[in-house]
Amino acid sequence: MKNLGTKRIETKRLILRRFELTDADAMYQNWASDDKVTKFLTWPTHKDIEISRKVIEMWVSDYSEDKNYQWCIELKSIGEAIGSIGVVDYKENIEAVEIGYCIGSKYWGQGITTEALKALIEFFFEEVGVNRIEARHDPANGNSGKVMQKCGLKYEGTRIKADRNNSGICDVAMYGIINPRL
Repeated sequence: MKNLGTKRIETKRLILRRFELTDADAMYQNWASDDKVTKFLTWPTHKDIEISRKVIEMWVSDYSEDKNYQWCIELKSIGEAIGSIGVVDYKENIEAVEIGYCIGSKYWGQGITTEALKALIEFFFEEVGVNRIEARHDPANGNSGKVMQKCGLKYEGTRIKADRNNSGICDVAMYGIINPRL
């Protein structure tokens, strides 16, 4: 693997880029304060903008590490952060990454998350050279699984009562895709 860090990636509708401190307001307003967005996530809904600011400060300081992969999803048409996507688990020993994502609820159902995940799959396979990309979701959040399937990830099984999110102890549906070039 060739770690490149959080590199700017553009798609038809999106700019995937490093977070900036100025994104705190958009993060808070567009997704982090929305209970609908965080219902199936493992981090709590942000109760005030200071929490969003502290999270972004941490991400910005972590960009010095070339193994850090945390993108802001910016919608080109509005020039604003609408979500995040990045590596939530880095498994160097098997050359794999697990990707997690979330976007504001008013942007659901438009193919935005699928577009972002496809771009990262291409980046990790072609530029970083990972062997495997993984993702997981609470089966009660079926739309997240649909994103994974649209991006070519294959369902590998469900672990029963194997995680906890904001809805409580939950099952975890596991998905993966192997680099076809290796």
